[in-house]
Amino acid sequence: MIVFDLSCQQGHRFEGWFGSSADYEDQHARGLLACPTCGSGEVSKAPMAPAVPAKGNTRADAPAPAAAQPMANTPMPPEVQKALAALAKAQVEALRNSTWVGDKFADETRKMHYGERDEAPIHGQASLAEAKALIEEGVPVAPLPFPVAPPDKLN
Repeated sequence: MIVFDLSCQQGHRFEGWFGSSADYEDQHARGLLACPTCGSGEVSKAPMAPAVPAKGNTRADAPAPAAAQPMANTPMPPEVQKALAALAKAQVEALRNSTWVGDKFADETRKMHYGERDEAPIHGQASLAEAKALIEEGVPVAPLPFPVAPPDKLN
């Protein structure tokens, strides 16, 4: 199977799955493709970024900005793209000197709040129930706007 990003003359973007490039060309030539949003039959391939895997010996220090990913079947307004990019950059900066504590986040945050360990920037995972309990106790916590991969899950 091959996936193509497609778009219609109205600018609606969507995916099309085909058995091969030839299958796409055949369906396009026979007029079998239509936009799922507006029904237009004037459909063409949209520009796609190549899927290049990361080298196995490199380590990503920060999550990729989410603004690079389309979030809807229509283009994001430039001001939204700019805001998401700024938010992703701010998160990268906030996490630069932070330590990943994984599922021990609630425990480690509580220890700092109650003076049982030195304060330091940390990030990790907490369930919704754990996060609510921390907030109810007055422990200062905040969710990250974009997901963060645990260090052992990075290439």
